[in-house]
Amino acid sequence: MDVPTELTLREGIYAGLMELIVLWDIDHTLIDNSGVSKEIYGGAFTALTGAAPTRPARTEGRTDRLIMRDMFALDGLPEPEWSVVEGALARAGEDRFEDLRRRGTALPGVREILKAASAQDSWVSSVLTGNIAANARVKVSAFGLDSLLDLSVGAYGADALQRPDLVAVARERVQRLRGVREGTPVVLVGDTPRDVEAALATGSGIIAVASGIHTPEELATAGASEVLPDLSDTGRLLQILETFAAR
Repeated sequence: MDVPTELTLREGIYAGLMELIVLWDIDHTLIDNSGVSKEIYGGAFTALTGAAPTRPARTEGRTDRLIMRDMFALDGLPEPEWSVVEGALARAGEDRFEDLRRRGTALPGVREILKAASAQDSWVSSVLTGNIAANARVKVSAFGLDSLLDLSVGAYGADALQRPDLVAVARERVQRLRGVREGTPVVLVGDTPRDVEAALATGSGIIAVASGIHTPEELATAGASEVLPDLSDTGRLLQILETFAAR
């Protein structure tokens, strides 16, 4: 009879663990950007056109592609090639890193729940955000959250026009780069009805947090079965995530 080695024992333990992909929104879910985000869009627009935008960017869970497209359309201007727009956004974000760190903050409980999620061996904890990848990294690194997230497998505002399409992008990256099996449950955590809609449209779980401009009632009406005031209750959040992993 073969004696189990430490490796085979460990493989057996991990085989019994429940896998989960957790995708966090950034603005008003993980951080409060204190208006810096709109300044990034405005700065990129001005750099490309030589003039200030007619109105501040309308965000609310939309992708950077949509946000910038609407800004050009509102001013009756042709939209530059996306690569040019993305470059301007990245430069505007980098230029405002210190402003973000000085004026913004990580929201209550965020550091604790990200640490707890990253400590789960069978979970992948990343982001699903309307921000381009460069600015997503600027925003989380401004508050030291980047080391707690697997950013290389996230989905970003340059990856698709509509938010629901980002879920498939993240799924593919997680499966290809982390070897997570197909069919592993996905949970989105976000603060807008668009986060809820993206989850429902893709068969993902959703934890909605009323830490942005939307009320718990609005998030529940959008279809979220789990609505929390913020991310401060680490124990409760872990329990909810574990129920999704068990499905």
